[in-house]
Amino acid sequence: QVQLVESGGGLVQAGGSLRLSCAASGSIFSISTMGWYRQNPGKQRELVAAITNTGTPIYADSVKGRFTISRDNAKNTVYLQMNSLKPEDTAVYYCNAKPTGWTGINYWGQGTQVTVSS
Repeated sequence: QVQLVESGGGLVQAGGSLRLSCAASGSIFSISTMGWYRQNPGKQRELVAAITNTGTPIYADSVKGRFTISRDNAKNTVYLQMNSLKPEDTAVYYCNAKPTGWTGINYWGQGTQVTVSS
């Protein structure tokens, strides 16, 4: 059984910072691309950032230069450091795990709310 548990969301003023964490149980972490997605009501879930099992990061254009994704394989944890936050970053943020080579298999966390006030 794979579980992803996010933490670190909250309310912050524009220009502030938050760090999200996602702890993964099970044995898939080291073989997975780990990602952070976000979603607002009535909108599609969108990729914010991802990091491959070999440590290569990928970022949405809207967060490049402001967000940093990292992973600690020893702790089975992926992080998203969010700086210079903007009101448009407000969303529910979801952690995602895609095990390499497991076609069509995805795991999701329960989501954590990030609210950026102007």
